[in-house]
Amino acid sequence: MSLARRIPITVRFSSDVLALDPAAEIDRIVAALRKQVLDTLGRRGAIVGLSGGIDSSVVAALCVRAFGNHKVFGIFMPDRHSSDESLRLGHSCATRLGINTALEDISPGLEALGAYERQIEAIQAAVPEYDHGWKCKLVLPPVLESSGLNITRLTVQSPDGATRTVRLPSEAYLQIVAATNYKQRVRKMTEYYHADRLRYAVIGTPNRLEHELGFFVKQGDGTADVMPIAHLYKTQVYQLADYLDIDDEIRRRPPTTDTFSMPQSQEEFYFALPYHLMDLCLYARNHDIPPDEISASVGLTAAQVETVFRDIDAKRRAARYLRARPLIADTFED
Repeated sequence: MSLARRIPITVRFSSDVLALDPAAEIDRIVAALRKQVLDTLGRRGAIVGLSGGIDSSVVAALCVRAFGNHKVFGIFMPDRHSSDESLRLGHSCATRLGINTALEDISPGLEALGAYERQIEAIQAAVPEYDHGWKCKLVLPPVLESSGLNITRLTVQSPDGATRTVRLPSEAYLQIVAATNYKQRVRKMTEYYHADRLRYAVIGTPNRLEHELGFFVKQGDGTADVMPIAHLYKTQVYQLADYLDIDDEIRRRPPTTDTFSMPQSQEEFYFALPYHLMDLCLYARNHDIPPDEISASVGLTAAQVETVFRDIDAKRRAARYLRARPLIADTFED
């Protein structure tokens, strides 16, 4: 069945359209996990990369319900730019769930691959003095403030704390993204090392907002054996988190990327709109609900909703490549 379930046009849109029955949804996901991992894939348990965020915490809790805490293995994979807060909250989640874990510092691997130096080299195309000791992040202006193409910019912070934001040549932007994507790909290789070692399945953590709009790295966090929450909007993941009694501090924490050396929200980096509003707009777009029918529920004008719809359409087009399977020149039989 398509992820985009259509609703009759006579149904009135409201801000609680994403409300679900958490207990029933959890039971359904747990049953699916058991069937997919144990029967379909023939694996013995679950590998979950723990980031200290809401998605990985919920996925880990779902896996514990499906397989028991002795068959769930959590992995912390920080690098030199990671927040200490992420590691602390990840440990808190793992302790609460009672699962075994491993700490894998991926910094040496990234350094050996040249990821940090390639990022610095790209940034120096726009900020020549940028070097070790500086910090950076990529930022996207709020979608409602954009009159046309929403252009990602670079914010840098010097060792003395001074910050500035600059536009990037396209080549520099692409190299920064390419160098940064090493992180997600090294993490995924690390997850599969442990999966092979234990004969477990790698469980992905992207939610629907991320999976449908392309907020993941191809062959990085976009790769998994099972993705148990990819059909759930971010708002719905929080509903499951409440029911599962995920740490209150994790539930209150704003969604972050924890990718660049400067603190950064997911809204600032990619979605350009708070997740609860993007959820509602994406739902409306998926069900062909006109902007004027949802504007009051999301607190935006119909024209602003149209702008968000265009942004959603652009992100979905870009996500097609990220989700595409390898193409072959001809068909063949198994």
